[in-house]
Amino acid sequence: MTPSTLPDYPSGHGLLASRRVVITAAAGAGIGSATALRCLEEGAAHVTIGDTHEGRLEASRAELAEKFGAERVTAVVCDVTREEQIAAMLDAAELAGPIDVMINNAGLGGTVSILEMTDEQWSLVLDVTVTGTFRCVRAAARRMVEAQHPGVIVNNASVIGWRAQEGQAHYAAAKAGVMALTRSAAKDLAPHGIRVNAVSPSLAMHPFLEKVTTPELLEELKSREAFGRAAEPWEIANVMVFLASDYSSYMTGEVVSVSSQHP
Repeated sequence: MTPSTLPDYPSGHGLLASRRVVITAAAGAGIGSATALRCLEEGAAHVTIGDTHEGRLEASRAELAEKFGAERVTAVVCDVTREEQIAAMLDAAELAGPIDVMINNAGLGGTVSILEMTDEQWSLVLDVTVTGTFRCVRAAARRMVEAQHPGVIVNNASVIGWRAQEGQAHYAAAKAGVMALTRSAAKDLAPHGIRVNAVSPSLAMHPFLEKVTTPELLEELKSREAFGRAAEPWEIANVMVFLASDYSSYMTGEVVSVSSQHP
């Protein structure tokens, strides 16, 4: 197998057996939907998926329900800039029992030079990506503490939070904020037995990325990766599953790079 060849898709090993999981931005074909699939394959008792796009969300729910059973999947329209929608999503999830795992995948990007970037463009990316993550961390953690049922929180950051990229000032600031939020929240929540970690992907290929990125830029980004290819969404999801599982029981406040990118 050459470095650019995709590895075999892994089978489940029960890493999340009996766990109840909530995942934001889980509709469609990106990291969130791949994570929902991997959680169920790893034995999760119930997965609640949220997203802003009702049509794609229902399609994702139906696909998962057909494979794993309708009783194991719930879908709730959720905009992470709306606190009441986050609460409604968590209310629906708790019908299956206390939340064990909260995966905060929602984020918003875009490419624009800081010379042309408006306050509105800056604010929207930060509101969805870092403030939305904060809202979800806070809401899930409060419920875990109140129920005396400590769980795990996994956030989605990005290597752009560490590395500069042209046209990404708002996204880089937001993802660096997710990293800092993860570390600080982990300190606050450790006394309650709640772990908080994050993944930091470099380049993961999915349809939305292809829509907002030119083929030339994609090829350039791939060339920076040691394997000469983008990650598949499920390769990022695997690390999220690891962080959600007992295999990472001593890890909190960590940001794990899921990348083959070299400097």
